[in-house]
Amino acid sequence: MQLNVKFPSDGETIAGILFRPDDAQGKLPTVICAGGWCYTKEIVLPHIARIVNEGGVQVLAFDYAGFGESSGKRRQHLDPWQQISDYRNALTYAEGRDDVDPSRLGCLGISYSGGHVLILAAIDPRIKAVVSIVPVVDGYNNLRRAHGERRFADLEAAILHDQKARAAGKNEGKIAMASRTPYDELSVWPFPRVNEVFTQVKETEAPLHEHWSTMESAELLLNYSVSPFLPRVINTNVMMIVAEGDNITAWDLEIEAFNKIPSPSKQVQILPGVSHMSLYSDRADTNVAAVHSREWFSKML
Repeated sequence: MQLNVKFPSDGETIAGILFRPDDAQGKLPTVICAGGWCYTKEIVLPHIARIVNEGGVQVLAFDYAGFGESSGKRRQHLDPWQQISDYRNALTYAEGRDDVDPSRLGCLGISYSGGHVLILAAIDPRIKAVVSIVPVVDGYNNLRRAHGERRFADLEAAILHDQKARAAGKNEGKIAMASRTPYDELSVWPFPRVNEVFTQVKETEAPLHEHWSTMESAELLLNYSVSPFLPRVINTNVMMIVAEGDNITAWDLEIEAFNKIPSPSKQVQILPGVSHMSLYSDRADTNVAAVHSREWFSKML
């Protein structure tokens, strides 16, 4: 069963979908989830939610402020701390619902939001369990590696140019999420396959996806790191799902981050033969990650 919902977040109205197991009764454990770079709630999350529902756990997926059906005058702007605030406001909304057990709340994130849920595990004691799928854990090192040294210098120059323009009162700049010709067109994620998959997803599942962001979003990503928060993840149950050989969010950086989490209740699942993008393009790969998520939340919530 799906239910469209709305809730307030820092002056904006957030749109979400509550996925509830069919024929479920009473208060259920509930997982809050949102997407990665320029995602809307229709991208991959419904497929994961339906499998998590099989474990008797309901899922609330939402659009960040400025994306999809949520309000927000500044569109396509990714401020990680605002997104984390949207997560926390979603938790607050869920707590007040009659069909939610507020003592059994979890969070799931993928890619950029995979990093967010690790931070949330450190700062919000309401969260009992998280699943972090192919997370961004270190924006600077991630993008420098993805672009290569020379192209990364071009990205830094474009960000600085935009910063100066904004300071002078000019319109803020935009940048592609990904490009099929990354050596000709600057983008945040310089992988043609990212563009191909998200173009297909927009055509088939998520018509409100827009394949660009503000340039300042890239600047904020360069300053993004989960590392300072990992030592604080002590009482939360953490699962990290890593795609073997992931060269987009850098699977070795993900494993390094996982090893810094002191929680005695943590688990890593490395998916052989799975790439970052096949989690979106190949439903069988999506399902593998979703089954691991279902088992974790069913056990821990």
